[in-house]
Amino acid sequence: MRGILIAAGVALTVSILLTPYLIRFFARQGFGQEIRAEGPASHQAKRGTPTMGGVAILVSIWIGYLVAHLSTGESGGSPTASAWLVLLLTTALGAVGFLDDLIKLRRRHNLGLSKTAKLIGQLITAVIFSVLALKFANAYGLTPASVRPSFVRDILVLSFGTIGFVLFCYLLVSAWSNAVNLTDGLDGLAAGTSAMVLATYVIIGFWQFRNSCSLTNAAGCYQVRDPLDVAILAAAAAGGCIGFLWWNAAPARIFMGDTGSLALGGLVAGLSIVTRTELLLVIIGGVFVVEALSVALQIVVFRTSRRRLFRMAPFHHHFELAGWAETTVIIRFWLLAAICCAIGLGIFYSEWLTEASGG
Repeated sequence: MRGILIAAGVALTVSILLTPYLIRFFARQGFGQEIRAEGPASHQAKRGTPTMGGVAILVSIWIGYLVAHLSTGESGGSPTASAWLVLLLTTALGAVGFLDDLIKLRRRHNLGLSKTAKLIGQLITAVIFSVLALKFANAYGLTPASVRPSFVRDILVLSFGTIGFVLFCYLLVSAWSNAVNLTDGLDGLAAGTSAMVLATYVIIGFWQFRNSCSLTNAAGCYQVRDPLDVAILAAAAAGGCIGFLWWNAAPARIFMGDTGSLALGGLVAGLSIVTRTELLLVIIGGVFVVEALSVALQIVVFRTSRRRLFRMAPFHHHFELAGWAETTVIIRFWLLAAICCAIGLGIFYSEWLTEASGG
């Protein structure tokens, strides 16, 4: 537990202190955000706001996670395979997002990497992660990931096989990284929502550790490789997001850019895989799901009927164009995110109660 608190506290501190330096540095370099011309008129005032603030989140995650290990010696005294792989997945996707942001800034345009190039980057990253996640078995034969799909734990009657799992992993990584990227359209919306989702995974990881089958053979125990270390990583990430939110909340002084959104999307996807909660994440990250679905539905409806289902997609812009103030949209979406996380945790805990009671 101490490691979790240290990881969150250190990452929070690093993120709060580092972000203003990035604001000044990116401003001097002219790394300002370009704004879509077809977006809400109020957003044009944000043109030129420094972007690529996701760098602060990534740095704070690394420092928070490593300091927690150096100061407490938890999780066996050294980082574990599960956390390392999720951290590398996060960093690699952050690098893809950084390249995308850099191209946008150099071209002075809101378009960076092509869709194909971005998908290739996500594909390579996801394939490497998925292949490695099926290796590194511990003394109990557990690997960071499982070839079986999962809701709260593995669904034993189903199995993807190795190739199927690699494909499934790519779909998850691509879907979640793009979903968080689409949500990052209002000041603090993605950072605040991500912090809630990550805090939820701190609780899930810690609860799985307290009820791990490697510690107890009680009914309802979890077959997860490194739950405590995963909770420490999630705590560092949550702290990093909250620290960044100090500067990213409306009116934002810096945006996370694709550097942050792609990284955070990959992070939550990776956490769901190593905690065996891939399908539960659909509920926990419900706001991200709705944002992505709104874009998909807008495209499908427009291509079939030449009419728009929403005033603008992603969904949050629909409410802005309907006359809602930006801060109103943000706060209400945060409330929805909190509700989704609470429902997800409730389902997670109720499933444990059922299993523990032999139901």
